[in-house]
Amino acid sequence: MNKDITFNTDAILLGIGIMELPMNCVVVISEGIAKVRELPEHGEYRIVTHAGKIKRMRREEGEEF
Repeated sequence: MNKDITFNTDAILLGIGIMELPMNCVVVISEGIAKVRELPEHGEYRIVTHAGKIKRMRREEGEEF
């Protein structure tokens, strides 16, 4: 599940319905945009920044040999 949520930066709360979210996920907030990303079963989710801003979110998966 990949979901982008835009919100008003003046708002105090960010409302996310937890019933809609995957069991294991991460919410990243940057510059008025919240992104929900499902975590891989086996792997990593890397957040790459540049000049204090999120540039890329990279998903790397693997499996046991």
